[in-house]
Amino acid sequence: MKKVEVFTDGSSLGNPGPGGWCAILRYNGREKILRGSKKKTTNNEMELKAVLEALRALKEPVEVVIYTDSKYVANGLNEWIKNWVKNGWKNAKRKDIEHKDMWQEIHKLMKVHRIKAIWIKAHANHRENELCDKIAKEEAEKIRN
Repeated sequence: MKKVEVFTDGSSLGNPGPGGWCAILRYNGREKILRGSKKKTTNNEMELKAVLEALRALKEPVEVVIYTDSKYVANGLNEWIKNWVKNGWKNAKRKDIEHKDMWQEIHKLMKVHRIKAIWIKAHANHRENELCDKIAKEEAEKIRN
């Protein structure tokens, strides 16, 4: 099975506010950068959107390692999603989880791809994370202006 590395970040200027996201997909030494924005959003939504768009871009089943500085995304992918599915997409307080539609689509894609998330510290001179952060902020700025 082919292995794809994905680096993601999301940003919002205010929470909620204008936001941007970025994903870098790397396979076999080549990189593809995806990016986007939304007028009124949250940081968590943009972090998750970056992951979802990266997974949507994959053309065949692959092993995916997602590097994210979002504990929300990393924990959601590696741990929480199993319980959300089991509990009918409800959180521990029996309320619908945030961003349920995106998490449900990611869950479908988890049946196609082998997905593992690795949390990385933000702003720690990680080249791809720094680039994703820069692009996500640029996308948020563009939509704000």
